[in-house]
Amino acid sequence: MTRPLHFNAFVMNTTSHIQHGQWRRPDAHQTEFTDVSTWVDLAKLLEAAKFDAMFFADVSGLYGDADADFDVYLREGLQIPSNDPTVLLSALAVSTENLGLATTSNIVQAHPFTFARQISTLDHISRGRVAWNVVTGMQDNGARNFGLPGLTDHAERYRWAEEYVDVAYKLWEGSWDEGAVLKDRAGSRYSDPAKVHKINHVGERYRVEGPHLPSPSPQRTPLLFQAGSSVSGRTFAARHAEAVFIVSPSPKLAGEQIAETRALARNFGRHDDDLKFFQGLSFVIGSTEAEAQAKAAEHDEWISVDGYLAHSAVVDRTGRVYPPETLLRDVDANNAKGFTEWMRKHITDREPRVADLARQRATSSRIVGTPEQIADRLEEWQAAGVDGVNVVNWVIPGSFAEFADHVLPVLRDRGLAQREYAEGPLRQKLFGAARINERHPAARYRGAFSDDAAVPAPAPATA
Repeated sequence: MTRPLHFNAFVMNTTSHIQHGQWRRPDAHQTEFTDVSTWVDLAKLLEAAKFDAMFFADVSGLYGDADADFDVYLREGLQIPSNDPTVLLSALAVSTENLGLATTSNIVQAHPFTFARQISTLDHISRGRVAWNVVTGMQDNGARNFGLPGLTDHAERYRWAEEYVDVAYKLWEGSWDEGAVLKDRAGSRYSDPAKVHKINHVGERYRVEGPHLPSPSPQRTPLLFQAGSSVSGRTFAARHAEAVFIVSPSPKLAGEQIAETRALARNFGRHDDDLKFFQGLSFVIGSTEAEAQAKAAEHDEWISVDGYLAHSAVVDRTGRVYPPETLLRDVDANNAKGFTEWMRKHITDREPRVADLARQRATSSRIVGTPEQIADRLEEWQAAGVDGVNVVNWVIPGSFAEFADHVLPVLRDRGLAQREYAEGPLRQKLFGAARINERHPAARYRGAFSDDAAVPAPAPATA
């Protein structure tokens, strides 16, 4: 039986997110990203089309060499200026009823106590439709913005993330027991003190006493996205993620990554269906193949090579950018490790170079064709193990409107897209239950801080 794919709109609160140069087009309204109506109108369009979620990427600094000039990023509008997506979600939450709302937040940019409180608040406002894309950072400049000398070592960033999520899990799942909120006017008890607990976390990086200030939200722990594709990233995803964002160059390589990550998840005691994988894809749609190819050629005329090269900058462990002609086999990077690993697997007829990363961003993850041809290709991705698609736009709102009007009807006819939303919070819509399941490490903190409970030690972070 055919199962529907899930569809997220992949966006960023900025002018130039992924498809660099396209903002110059007259039909590109992402230039108006500071106008909240741009996003409210898009959210309503997506909800009417039954997209599963609106997924906001984010960064905490500039790409590339932190000591070099950054003129290219300003000229290209390449993720600067950009605004905080977590703040924006409040407006979108009250403008929609079913659309999931995913925000990206770096472990460096907010203390886990503050971040957990923000997410619980948003989950209350949205009635349980919030997701968190857990990231560890990619930019030296981003690390410096929070007082660090530079980007922490890749493997160490994931160790840091382990403690970060552990604190958040304790607050979301353990600080308040079920039934703690009474709203008992007659008895003059809003909450039951016996069911609200301090967490008293003491770790390598954080000391958090608690209790969590918000009461339990509909999901407690938000739906957890993760986008790491390196060995460390896949291990972290296998342990913690519920939805994994990948940008594989081909269905074959996607299938290999998915199989590897699911195998790691089983080592952590999780099931294959505890994780869903979302491939990032862009679409050029035509009523005929010739029309689609002509539109793709028009899109290519707007491409900014400088923008793609700047976005694809790979830095060494001293923060210097590798030249485009550098062979990937000679790269020892502290960022984008997963992308370089993928490209070395994808290009087998020659030695791939750093410049190939920019070309991959520009063309390899796009599908050009009629709605029927696009549906055929999506069936190939699904057969490889992909559960959903993060739809990458060329322009806002046109790319999403075109996909909704022309591709989604064909997908629905094939059973590849949902016709209506399922009931309940976002996790319930995707996995059938509002709360995170008992196999996830967050679940171990349920009831863990009551007077008669022993607080469990964090489980090992490696499979």
